[in-house]
Amino acid sequence: MVKPVDRIIPDFAKAGATYITFHPEASEHIDRTIGLIKESGCKAGLVFNPATPLDVLEYMLPKLDMVLLMSVNPGFGGQKFIPYVLDKARAVRKMIDAGKYNCRLEIDGGVGPANIREVAEAGVNTFVAGSAVFSKRNEKDKNQYNTVIGELRAELAKAGK
Repeated sequence: MVKPVDRIIPDFAKAGATYITFHPEASEHIDRTIGLIKESGCKAGLVFNPATPLDVLEYMLPKLDMVLLMSVNPGFGGQKFIPYVLDKARAVRKMIDAGKYNCRLEIDGGVGPANIREVAEAGVNTFVAGSAVFSKRNEKDKNQYNTVIGELRAELAKAGK
């Protein structure tokens, strides 16, 4: 999380960002920050830590292109998925669908072949699986990244995704 977020938005936009996401806690004026992102030609998203309430979505969801739910407490890779974030994902998906918003629902942290199906079934449609893909070391498998990505895709197919 970067504070204050507003002053770095132009830098990310100039660097070619498509999406700029931020934590509600990083902005004194969430609506204004979303406006700055959109005025910079980028898509806007809000990021919620596992224990951060979703209350700002009541007013901000119509303006968002993405909601990112952290399913670990940010700080370092390789953490275990926090299961109660699935309830948050279901709640956000319900809001997106009820309003017919064109908004991605993304999850980041602890996602891998063992749980990606359940995450998808909770309504998530964008997944960050960094450690699942890049931390496995198998010198015998020269296609190890393709192997893990194949496992992820196979689990998503079981969820109809």
